[in-house]
Amino acid sequence: MPDATPNEEPQFIIQRIYAKDISFESPHTPQIFASEWQPETNLQLNTNVNPLEDDHYEVELIITVTVKSKEQTAFLVEVNQAGVFYITGYDADYKNQLLASYCPTSLFPYAREAIASLVSKGGFPEMHLSPINFDALYAQRLEEQNAAEADSASQLA
Repeated sequence: MPDATPNEEPQFIIQRIYAKDISFESPHTPQIFASEWQPETNLQLNTNVNPLEDDHYEVELIITVTVKSKEQTAFLVEVNQAGVFYITGYDADYKNQLLASYCPTSLFPYAREAIASLVSKGGFPEMHLSPINFDALYAQRLEEQNAAEADSASQLA
C-alpha cells in the first residue's frame, strides 16, 4: 500500500539481477552413475535482505538442493541469486511484503534455470523445481510471528 506522503510517488524498480554464488558438487562420481538411481531430494530455501543506500535493497534468494541415492550424495547444488531493488513511497508493512515475497518471486526463475543447467551439466537427469508461492510463505511467517508474540505476551501477563 502506498504511504500517505503526498510528494513521494510509490516506486518499485528492479535495478539488477545477478548470480552472487553458484556451487555444484558431485562427490561420488563416476561410481554413482553405475548404481541404481533412487533419488531422495532435500530442498532448502532462504532469503536475505540487505538495505543499501537511498531506498535500495539487495535481496538474496539462496536455494540448496541435495540429492542422495541409496544414502550416497549424488550431488549438491547451491545457487545464491540476488537482485538490487529500488523501493520507495510504500508503508513499512507493504515494503516488507515486497522484499519478502515479490522480490524472491522475481529472482526464482533465474535460480531455477541455473539449478537445472548445473544438474544437467553434471550428467544427472533433468531437475526442474516446482514453482514456489512466496506470498504463502510470507503469510505463514507473519502468522508464526504473531503467534509467538501473543504467546510471549501471555507469559508476561
